[in-house]
Amino acid sequence: MGDEPETPFESVESAQQFVELLVEVIEEARRDVDAAVAVPQPERRLQALQLVSFKLAKLAVHMETGRRLLNDLRTLRRLLLSERTPEEPSEEEDQASPNLPSL
Repeated sequence: MGDEPETPFESVESAQQFVELLVEVIEEARRDVDAAVAVPQPERRLQALQLVSFKLAKLAVHMETGRRLLNDLRTLRRLLLSERTPEEPSEEEDQASPNLPSL
């Protein structure tokens, strides 16, 4: 078995790429919906468009959270697999948090 993923979502990096594309599509959709809201609409349609805009905004927040989580996972994987050496903490950091275990 090789180290290369066999499917698009077998690595954190491929998941990050997917989330990045999804963020772009969400932002494009929000721009389109916001442009539609600016045009005079029947009240019921306007309310529906405003709800869509709100839901897209919530989804964008969740995607940003997901992006940060994936980045954290990638960093932790690199640390655990020794792909990246941890930075040595400075003396100030050691004194500031003496009760924290080192990884």
